[in-house]
Amino acid sequence: MIPPLPLAFVGSFPDPRHLLEPPGAELVLVGRSNVGKSSLLNALAGRRKLAKVSATPGKTTLLNVYRMPKGYLLDLPGYGWARASKGDRTAFRRLVDQVVGQRPSVRGVVWLLDIRHPPSEDDLAMQATLAERERPTLVVLTKADKLRRAERGAAVVQRAGELGMPADDLLVTSSTTGLGIADLRESILHGLDR
Repeated sequence: MIPPLPLAFVGSFPDPRHLLEPPGAELVLVGRSNVGKSSLLNALAGRRKLAKVSATPGKTTLLNVYRMPKGYLLDLPGYGWARASKGDRTAFRRLVDQVVGQRPSVRGVVWLLDIRHPPSEDDLAMQATLAERERPTLVVLTKADKLRRAERGAAVVQRAGELGMPADDLLVTSSTTGLGIADLRESILHGLDR
């Protein structure tokens, strides 16, 4: 079994070009607001309060950086928050473009989607951005504990069809039960070695 990732919070930065010291490989964590990014980060680290879990979506507005022994995990703000202003949405798109498209140390993206819902317009726009930037992307379905086992299998097949990818390429997780967390830890460590 893969032990918890030794994640240490480095800081929050408004500038997507902020250089990290010491330099290292980077993986980007991205997903809609309320997809469970903070809960997933806490599960990966095996700690309850590493990342703040908020009842209000859209709280993360900066680039949050976590250090690991082999590199960094960059947590981007959640997208698709209904109450975000047009300016906030534009700023988010710029942040994604600059982090995913222009940071030379980025090795890949961990893209989170809620297993219970079809991809939204914002999700499909993110998929197009990631494809355009040609970054290796691991698609992670969150909140699997919210579905029964039979529903979960059907949802994976449905999400895969909607995304135009094989169901085996989707990693199913639950921060609550731990489902898929060890596999995700292993994928993250492997992604930093690229």
